[in-house]
Formats: sequence, C-alpha cells, structure tokens
Amino acid sequence: MLPLVTLKTLLRAKCFWRLAIPGSVRELHKDYRIVPPQNFSNYESMKQEFKLETPEYFNFAKDILDQWTNMEKAGKRPSNPAFWWINGNGEEVRWSFEELGSLSRKFANILTEACALKRGDRVIVILPRIPEWWLANVACLRTGTVLIPGTTQLTQRDILYRLQSSKAKCIITDEVLAPAVDAVASKCENLHSKLIVSQKPKDGWGNLKEMMKQASDNHTCVKTKHDEMMAIYFTSGTSGTPKMTGHTHSSFGLGLSVNGRFWLDLTPSDVIWNTSDTGWAKSAWSSIFSPWIQGACVFAHYLPRFEPTSIFQTLSEFPITVFCSAPTAYRMLIQNDMTSYKFKSLKHCVSAGEPINPEVTEQWRNQTGLDIYEGYGQTETVLICGNFKGMKIKSGSMGKPSPAFDVKILDINGNVLPPGEEGDIGIQVLPNRPLGLFAHYIDNPTKTVSTLRGNFYITGDRGYMDEDGYFWFVARSDDIILSSGYRIGPFEVESALIEHPAVAEAAVVSSPDPIRGEVVKAFIVLSHDYKSHDQEQLKKEIQEHVKKITAPYKYPRKVEFIQELPKTISGKIKRNELRKKEWEMI
Repeated sequence: MLPLVTLKTLLRAKCFWRLAIPGSVRELHKDYRIVPPQNFSNYESMKQEFKLETPEYFNFAKDILDQWTNMEKAGKRPSNPAFWWINGNGEEVRWSFEELGSLSRKFANILTEACALKRGDRVIVILPRIPEWWLANVACLRTGTVLIPGTTQLTQRDILYRLQSSKAKCIITDEVLAPAVDAVASKCENLHSKLIVSQKPKDGWGNLKEMMKQASDNHTCVKTKHDEMMAIYFTSGTSGTPKMTGHTHSSFGLGLSVNGRFWLDLTPSDVIWNTSDTGWAKSAWSSIFSPWIQGACVFAHYLPRFEPTSIFQTLSEFPITVFCSAPTAYRMLIQNDMTSYKFKSLKHCVSAGEPINPEVTEQWRNQTGLDIYEGYGQTETVLICGNFKGMKIKSGSMGKPSPAFDVKILDINGNVLPPGEEGDIGIQVLPNRPLGLFAHYIDNPTKTVSTLRGNFYITGDRGYMDEDGYFWFVARSDDIILSSGYRIGPFEVESALIEHPAVAEAAVVSSPDPIRGEVVKAFIVLSHDYKSHDQEQLKKEIQEHVKKITAPYKYPRKVEFIQELPKTISGKIKRNELRKKEWEMI
C-alpha cells in the first residue's frame, strides 16, 4: 500500500494561501515574489493533514518510482523529465521515469549477477555528480543491497576506514579514486567486487559503462520490509570518528515525504536543483527521495568546484523552480554581482546543513526578490523544523516543527521547558517512534542509547522556542561558551560579525582567560577589499560593531584573522579544532 501523502495526494486540487511579507517593504527587491504554497493552505492545515501509513513491505523503487512510470505511460504526469543532468561542457542527459527504471534495472542485474551481491550486502558508492550516481542509488534499492555513499573528497585513509568499518562487499567509484581503493583493498577482507565508471578499462575492476551495454533490463525488484536497512550514512561530525547512521527503507523512502510535499513544496511540474555533495544525507533528502516522491524533476550539474558564475548562469538558463543549497554557498553567492542575471523560473529557495545568518538571507532577498526558507534536520532525521510557505519568516529562526515530529526544548532531566528558556532540542520517540528517524548507529549501541533522554531523542543541539512556537538555534551542545557566568552561543556572535562588510566568514569559540574562565574568540576570514587594511584598527572596529548588534558581553574579546576556516568535508566549520588549539596553549 502506498503512503497517503504520495501519489493520490498529489492529484488533489491545490489550495493557495497568501504569504506574509517579512521585513520592511522598502528594503525588498523590486521584483519581490509572493509565491503561495502548492500542496497545502497554511501551517496549521499542513500539521492536521499530514499522515503516514507504514506498510509491512515498502521499496521506494517499486512503490514510488515505478508508479510514476505508470503515471507517465497513462499520460497523468507532465512531460517534465524525471532526471536532467548537465556538465557545463555541452553534455546533457534527460531521463523519464521509464528510462530511469530501465537503466536502474540493468544496473541492478550487474550488482546481483556480475558482483554476486545478495540482499543486505553493503555497497560503498563514491562518485561525483554524474548520472551513474543516481542509477547506483536506485539499483541498490531494487536489489535490497545497502547503499553507503561517500564524498569524492575522501582520502585513502578515509576510504580504508569506511571499507573496514562497514564491511562492504562492493565499491563503486571513478578513475580518480580507484588507485586509492587499490592501495587499501588488501586490508579489506570483505571487499570482493569493484566497479569503475570510466571510458578506459582497469585491471581488477568491472567497467560499468561497458557492462551496462550488455546488461538486461529484465529485473524483479526485491520485496523489502519497511524496517529493513536501506542505507548507511557516515556522519560528518566535528569531533571523533564518523558514526555509521542506519536508515531503513521507510525512514527516508516514506519519511522524506514531509520534505518534498511541504518544505520543498514540489509538484510533478517542478525542477529542483540541489547542490549538495553526493556523499551526504542531504543529497538523499533533496536529490532523490523528496523530489521523486512528488514526481518532480531532479536537476544536476556536474560542477567539480563551486563557482558562483556557473550557479548564476545555470539558474538563468534552465527552468529551475526550486534551488536548495547550503548556507556556505549562499554566503559565497551574495558576495558576487547578480544584477546581470534573471532567474525567471526560480520561485523557491531553501537552505539546510547549518544555520544561515540573517544578513545572508536579507542580502539574497534584496538581490533576487526571493526569501530563503531555512530547514533544520540531521543525518539521523528528516526535516525537524522548517520555514514553510505561508508562514511569517522570522529572520534567524529555524521555523516551526515539521509535521513529522513532536519537537520540544528539554532540560537535563528530560522535562519540557517553557517558551524563552534555552535547552536541548529533542524529538518525542515514546510511546510511538516517528517514521522519519534513523534506526540506530551501526555497531554502536552505546552511542545509540546515549541519544535518548526519557521519552525523547536528543539532537545534540541547543536552542529555545519563542512565544509564537518558532525555534531558534543556539549552538551544538559542546560549542556553548561560558564566560563570567554568561552562556554564549557562537551562532549569534557569528551572525553579528558577518554583518560587518569586512567579514567574509567567521567562527566563534571559547578561549581561556585567567579572570573570566573563558572568553569569546572570533576567527575571521576577511573580505577581499579589506585584506590590506590595518588589522589592529579593524579588530577594534569589528568588536565595537558586535557590541552594537548584540548584547555587549557577547562581543569577541579576542580576534584572529586567518586565510580560511577549518571545515569538515561537508563544509561545516570545525569549531572543535579551533577550540582545541586555544586550550592546548594553557
């Protein structure tokens, strides 16, 4: 049985709701667009309407993708592609759902026949944004093998850790990373199959492009139970070794319907471009499950490097209606002149992965006429909180809880705190565990248990809820700064810093102080135009700026200018690394 929120729901008549205009009208772009929601009326109705049935058996390839193929054949879906890929050099791929189905079944036969993989075997996929990455995802679904994505930025050591930890039997990569795999393969006793995406043959590797030419597309999708393991995501933690986060066929395959239907607000006529790296759960969110649940077109650009000009040109030249990117990307984009570009098709912009600074959202709105709808979630979850169309946007807020979860602010004993009080952000998991939550950390029951407090899953983030029910991020629990009895979250200070024109990027951590115990220290990457300025004078100017923007006790008493901030391979700032250096000097 299909979930209530998928195909039948898409065919309902659309209701429209007037979107509240945030901020001052005087400050808005002359083409500021009020875009009503397509799939719901307002936040309250969205919460009431959302319901998920959990069938005993569920497989995304069979129960969603193949159903869209049937809709296509019956003429009940627009002529929009299911998948649309470009590489910037004139190459282009467009697949219908029927073509996606045929090609993925060929790939599935390669996994089961040439690679001799069985249901439940684990497959590591390390590929850039190329069509084969999407085929690999769907082929794993069809065969019941467990997908483990990895970013192409992984080193030889990273690959060894992932192969050994996951006990993967197969790895799929390209000619860039194949030598790194070969260098460690002898240390990975479970690895017995290697597939390469390349125009050239390589000893010891199956050439996927050649194998696809010979493979049959006659394949029967396995019948998977909804709670069978579907994928494992290595988390991009800012401390410790990456954890293996296990998701079932239903936790993402059904759970991400809340993202697609409400936060992304997609229909079969939409084209969504998500710029996330293929190694992260965010690509599962917005490049596979959320769009295809809604029958939308997934747009992809190879883009080996993030180039603002390429982003602007693509948004101008292609009929992209929904753009999804990380706050770091938006910060880079607003530092460029957009006046010569027109994003005629674009109507919805979203951001997730880390908090987005209010200054960034304001500049984006002023330059494009579009708001950025921030969403909050984790590798372990689907959307936890979000800003949805039809809601008033409070700049800097994560928005309100998604319909998927009952979200609360908790004290150390698991008691729910009232509005305005800071605490740990938690999701109620007892007596009924919500669908869009991970199963467990693979081979790490202690860590899994540590995430529970009473009836709640603890996200590891701290925040508060205001009187209107909006949630506000304060910091990761271990990022809080305690100075002279004050608790200071780095995000507010970083947001104040980035409002200064000299600051391109900033990270705030605690630094030891003999009197106050610890103080706020800011690491700042200067904007290009300010690199030659007197640094001592600039420090004082920036400190005074923060005192005016936020409570004076939060200003950075220490400031250090650096060339770049240390980041995880998913682009998150490694504050723990900066903090460690500070405290090692004692």
